[in-house]
Amino acid sequence: MKIEIIRDGAIVYSAEGQNDLYLVIKDEYKEGDCISFTPDEAGYLTLQFDAVLGRSTLYTNGKPFKLPVPFNQKHDCYHDAVYRGNKHFLWVRKAYNWECGYRNLALNPYDAHENESLFPHAKANIETRGESVFAARNSIDGIVASNGHGEWPWSSWGINRDPEAELTLDFGRNVEIDRIIVYTRADFPHDAWWDEGTFSFSDGSELVVKLEKKDGPQEFTFEKKTVSSLSLDRLIKSSDPSPFPALIQLEVYGNDC
Repeated sequence: MKIEIIRDGAIVYSAEGQNDLYLVIKDEYKEGDCISFTPDEAGYLTLQFDAVLGRSTLYTNGKPFKLPVPFNQKHDCYHDAVYRGNKHFLWVRKAYNWECGYRNLALNPYDAHENESLFPHAKANIETRGESVFAARNSIDGIVASNGHGEWPWSSWGINRDPEAELTLDFGRNVEIDRIIVYTRADFPHDAWWDEGTFSFSDGSELVVKLEKKDGPQEFTFEKKTVSSLSLDRLIKSSDPSPFPALIQLEVYGNDC
């Protein structure tokens, strides 16, 4: 495995290891820098690419992971200290078996549009004005603050008032799930909410959920099913005059197969 920091097409910092490795950088990231991680094989990893974002246990399909360091508007969905400062610690190791137990399989604070290798990965057919604070990745970053909008920690998936909006969550492998928890944005009276939404699973099944005006979790349980992905669509807005419903967080609980 190896971690590299790429700047102007050249590798400026790097570290390699078999089962675990770390990289300490005494330098500020420059606009255009890219964090690159190359795994040895597909499997489960516990990693930390930023001290503020912390550790996560994720699945890699074996392809290289490349994350352009966010600057300017692309940084707005993060805490001010994320990827900033003149000291950085990046660390990866192969996950222990017990880290792959029952947990929120949707959590990935390192997700981004460019992600094609570290799962879960969220994507959507619409994101409000293309702004990072309304990107699909915000729905799986682990932050559940709901009573604001437009900046961290209230980053959300914003649908730009589009009734055809759809969010897809790709697990990258088969998982067994039996519980979904939804946090809708609750910056009332600016926000509206959805009365109903439909989860469509990769096994062909669907789950229609009734939602309510609430600042907090809304939990839905079902018989255990094996899936590789799910989508949330057919979102029916409430009759509230506000045109702005949004999703703060999607949690999906289960086990790796």
